[in-house]
Amino acid sequence: MATETKEKKSTGASAAKGFQPLGDRVFVTYTEELERTSGGIYVPDSAKEKPQRGIVRAVGKDVKNLKVGEQILFDKYSGSKLRIDDEECLIIKEEDVLGIFTL
Repeated sequence: MATETKEKKSTGASAAKGFQPLGDRVFVTYTEELERTSGGIYVPDSAKEKPQRGIVRAVGKDVKNLKVGEQILFDKYSGSKLRIDDEECLIIKEEDVLGIFTL
């Protein structure tokens, strides 16, 4: 299946402004992907899995291996999902991060 990214008005930095996660928590924003079959049919949200890739927007004081701005891969059932300024966000533990993309 082909994948397209929904257009977002904000960059995610505004969502993290004024928010500081506690302890080993990480504040992550991510973009939902529109999945489309080869025939051009879009897969509805209810049939998709939760995104697993996001950008670190803020880190708690006990986070040792992550920095703001890094693109990460996280466990798909981790964290607490919330919506800030029409943007999907997660607060996850550092241990739920599976890796960092270095592109």
